[in-house]
Amino acid sequence: MKSISAGSAGVLVASTLLASSLLALSLAAAPALAQKKYDPGASDTEILIGQTNPYSGALSSYATQGRVQDAYYRMINEQGGVNGRKIKLITLDDGYSPPRTVEQHRKMVEDDKVLAIIGTMGTPTNSAIVKYMNAKKVPHIFLATGASKWGNPAENPWTMGWYPTYRTEGIIYGKYILENIKDAKIGVLYQNDDYGKDFVNGLKAGLGDKAKTMIVKEVTYETSDPTVDSQIVTLKGSGANVFFSATTNKFAAQAIRKAYDIDWKPIQFLVNNASSIATVLTPAGLDKSTGIISTAYLKDPNDPQFANDEGIKWYRDFMKKYYPDGDVNDPQNQIGVSIAQTTVQMLKQAGDNLTRENIRKQAASLKDLELPLLLPGIRLNTGPQNYFPITQQQMIKFDGKSWVRFGNVLSGS
Repeated sequence: MKSISAGSAGVLVASTLLASSLLALSLAAAPALAQKKYDPGASDTEILIGQTNPYSGALSSYATQGRVQDAYYRMINEQGGVNGRKIKLITLDDGYSPPRTVEQHRKMVEDDKVLAIIGTMGTPTNSAIVKYMNAKKVPHIFLATGASKWGNPAENPWTMGWYPTYRTEGIIYGKYILENIKDAKIGVLYQNDDYGKDFVNGLKAGLGDKAKTMIVKEVTYETSDPTVDSQIVTLKGSGANVFFSATTNKFAAQAIRKAYDIDWKPIQFLVNNASSIATVLTPAGLDKSTGIISTAYLKDPNDPQFANDEGIKWYRDFMKKYYPDGDVNDPQNQIGVSIAQTTVQMLKQAGDNLTRENIRKQAASLKDLELPLLLPGIRLNTGPQNYFPITQQQMIKFDGKSWVRFGNVLSGS
């Protein structure tokens, strides 16, 4: 048996007492150091978030975003959730009707008591609730709209978009037309709300001083209109040889088809938000859509270049298992997944501080976030004064089968 001398025993006792004191201090400090902070919608086991989507009405094809986000959170929950908590998504139908959007969000904030509103669809719909959300100080973030108004932290600090802004995209088109199309006479069709106007304002900014002379005709439509056939006839009559279509899915398809049917053959520019092969170009007719120019910030699952891409492989597997009814080739599903991935990253950063203020702070603290479905070189960055997560895009042209990228990644700044 090993003996311990008196001196050693004294040192041992002193050491034991010191260790005991340090342990007691650490235990006393532990609750303060590990204290969890919760606002309504958060607990040790759950994070409750909400949104609306147009599950009914003319824009119902966009509502797949809500379905795919729900599927993604289900996958995350099966993997253990975020920091041990399961994500619960309330996604309600507003029919793309602003009054209904207001009603549904009041319910989620005041009755369901969600922690945050994440991914609500639409420019006019979000416009109807932005003052309410900021007055209530509830995060109103990663919105499925590219209106530039969502990047104004001084006026609406609780509101942030996710898409590249429509104005940014419009600027890219304007610059391209100015530099590449000689004697352009531009006819414009746009949705008569903030969504359409943002694109047109960007187009004019990109054209600069030439906008007044190059744009020969502007026509609008309402989302309640049955068709845009008469508007396309008017644009053809204006003598326009360039067609800028700031539309949504249903009306984009109608415009493409009508232009073809009346033998109007302008160079066509179609906004990214309505560039789906599955829900726009196929209904319009792939042969009628050949040559259309748009922009992209997401990888195209049909692009041979991405045939062996790890992000696309993962996405196909995910869709097959968690959302088999969803169309892999519909970019709205890619957007929905990417918004959900951005949300999960933000929640990871928030840790155990699940207050609305910290959610807002973390949404504005994304640094070079790479997502598997974004084009190479495009990353998400936000800051206290930067509420525009994505600012880059690349030009694409439809060849009758798929979108073909050309040129470099561009910024609309």
